[in-house]
Amino acid sequence: MDRPGQVLVWSAALTALLVVTTIVSAALGPVRIDPLTVAAAVLNEVVVPSAIVLESRPVWLLDVSVPWPGFEYRSVFAFEVKQSHQAIVGTIRLPRIALGATVGFALAAAGTVMQGFFRNPLADPSIIGVSTGAAAGAVAALAFPTLVPIGLRPAAFISAIGTALLVYAIATEGGRTPVATLLLAGVAVQAFLGAMISYMLVHSGESLREAVVWLMGHLNNSSWGDVWMSLPVALIGVVVLAAYTREMNVLLLGEEDAHHLGVDVERTKLLLLVIASVITAAGVAVAGVIGFVGLVVPHIMRLIVGPDHRILLPTSALAGASFLVITDTIARVGPAEVPVGIVTAALGAPFFLYLLLRQEVHSL
Repeated sequence: MDRPGQVLVWSAALTALLVVTTIVSAALGPVRIDPLTVAAAVLNEVVVPSAIVLESRPVWLLDVSVPWPGFEYRSVFAFEVKQSHQAIVGTIRLPRIALGATVGFALAAAGTVMQGFFRNPLADPSIIGVSTGAAAGAVAALAFPTLVPIGLRPAAFISAIGTALLVYAIATEGGRTPVATLLLAGVAVQAFLGAMISYMLVHSGESLREAVVWLMGHLNNSSWGDVWMSLPVALIGVVVLAAYTREMNVLLLGEEDAHHLGVDVERTKLLLLVIASVITAAGVAVAGVIGFVGLVVPHIMRLIVGPDHRILLPTSALAGASFLVITDTIARVGPAEVPVGIVTAALGAPFFLYLLLRQEVHSL
């Protein structure tokens, strides 16, 4: 089978897995719902535009709304589902599942790019401080709302992007950005921001619990608004990254060889870094710091489909979506709900150690 055919087959299989995972996850919870009823309720949520109206819409990542032309929608399907079950699936569980899938999609894609970019199997989206930067912005917004009045999510997103650009600027000299210098700059900036976060937590007062929960990563109280804020960024970012999968493959040979093979190394590195940072920030801003998705999922898919980024990038993104939906389901159906970041770490860390002991992650 040729390469496009393999991408199509793997993408179709992983999309089917995501659909099954979504239905099973939506069926589980304090109120158990039959999977067929869930499938009908999900289809009832499929809508198409029926009229143009003027509506109030939130500005991206901000807590303000402005008048904006929009559409009035009508449902495509009208399956008979109990009103309570339709409400549970459509307004409570499905937005959370969709947001989990979106964040997992973004983090796994960013992790794939970072591991190839740094040619380091331990790289993940947080390696240049994007997640720590988002955490610093979010904690600052919670602990000192009068000094950071723009809200938690804008503060997290802006701080994440600002941190990535700062690390890149520190590591760049004479138009060149050595990967080793970028890595070390990221470690240093992360350490500094970690100290700042600790200081702010000590002085966060009544906001301490909310800040700690956010730092653990969570998907509770998700809404369709959260999904529409992060999904377009993740989709567009991964599509752009997919256009550079050949360059990612060539960069694995080394920067000098990539240059001789016609790759504009510095321009490609900057573009990969910016896009990976943006999709990571879009996910972290709405769901907090969720670890191990961008580290473990690309490794699993690399073992299955191989190191070719033309297959690895889309399959890792889709597998990351299912992975985070599954782990969030585990997080919320237990005796007491826990932040999903705890579950991803509890499952991801032992599995990653297993791969290390099996010597499966020594090379890309």
